[in-house]
Amino acid sequence: MTIPVTVVGAGIIGETHVDAVLRHPRLHVAAVVDTDLVARERLAGRAGAEAFADLAGALTPGGLVTVCTPSGLHADLAEQALAAGAHVLVEKPLDAALGPARRLADRADEFAARGLVASVVSQHRFDPASVAVAAAAHGGGLGRLTSAVATVPWWRAQAYYDSATWRGTQALDGGGALMNQGVHTVDLLLWLLGEPVEVFAYTARLAHDDIEVEDVAVATLRFASGALATLHATTAGNPGIGVRLQLHGTAGSAVIHDDQLEYLHADAGPAKASDAVPVSELRGAPKPPDSFVLGHLRQYDDLVAAIDGGRPPGVGLRDGLLAVAVVHAVYESATLGRPVKVAEVS
Repeated sequence: MTIPVTVVGAGIIGETHVDAVLRHPRLHVAAVVDTDLVARERLAGRAGAEAFADLAGALTPGGLVTVCTPSGLHADLAEQALAAGAHVLVEKPLDAALGPARRLADRADEFAARGLVASVVSQHRFDPASVAVAAAAHGGGLGRLTSAVATVPWWRAQAYYDSATWRGTQALDGGGALMNQGVHTVDLLLWLLGEPVEVFAYTARLAHDDIEVEDVAVATLRFASGALATLHATTAGNPGIGVRLQLHGTAGSAVIHDDQLEYLHADAGPAKASDAVPVSELRGAPKPPDSFVLGHLRQYDDLVAAIDGGRPPGVGLRDGLLAVAVVHAVYESATLGRPVKVAEVS
C-alpha cells in the first residue's frame, strides 16, 4: 500500500517534491495545495492529484504532508498537519522565525509518542559523499575534529528576488543567502562537528536592490568540542560555483565539493575517497541532470523507512531548530557587532 502525499506549495520546490514522490514506489501524490489557482491546478494535473486552496481539506490521517511554501509559513502548516494525524516533511528552514521553529521542535517527543514522523529537508545528509565523510568523522577516522571551512558561493540575479513578492523579505524568507541558500551547509557543519557554542559574524547587502536581507554572510563558529569553523554564504558571487566543505582532524581530512567527494584521508575505515564512494560520486564525475531530484528522493527513502519502522527520521525537528538558531545567531552577531552565544538567541 502506498502512502498518500499532500504537497503544500506549487512553486519550484513543490515541483521537485512532486517529481521525487512520483518516482518512489511507496508514495503517491494525492493532493496539491496552493492559494494560486493556476499553480495548484497545473501541478496537480501533472501529478494526477486533487487540487485544494487550503490544507484543511487535503489532510489524510496517516498520510504525509510535505510543506513547500515560503519559509515563514512552515511551522504553522506543519503543526496543522501533525494535529490531524499526518506525518510531515518540512522544507528548509524549519521556519523563518525562531519562535515558531522552537514551538514546533519542542513538541517533537509528543509527535513521536503518537507514532508520527516529522522531518526537515536536509537532503545533502543523504548524499553518498556526506555519508562517507560523516562515517569517517563520527567513527574516529579523522581523529579529533579540529576545524572546518564551508562556503556557499552562489549567484542570484536581481530577477530572482523580483520573481515573487516574498523573496528577500524578513517575514517570509527569514533571511538571505545564509537562511535560504546556506542553511543546508549549516546543517552539514552541525551534523559533522556537533553542538555550536558561539558565533561571530558580519553580513552585507552588496549586489541587490529592494530586499530586506543579506546577500553576503561570513561567520566564525566555535563548537563545544573546541573545534572552530568558518562559514561563508553569498548570492552575490557571479556566476556561482559549487558548495565546498572541508573538514579537518588530527588523523585525517575530507573535502566535499558540489555534493561529490573530492578528498578523503582517514586512518580508520576507507582510507581515501575512491574507497569510500562509487566512482560516480567522486569529484568531477558527470552529474545526472536530475541530481537535485535524486537528493530529495534519498531523503524520502529515509522518511518512508522511518514511517514503516517506527523510528526517528535521519533529520528531526530539533536538527532543523538548531540550524535556524545558528543562522539567527549569525544575524544577531552581525547586528550587535560582537560574539553571540547560540543558546542565548531568542
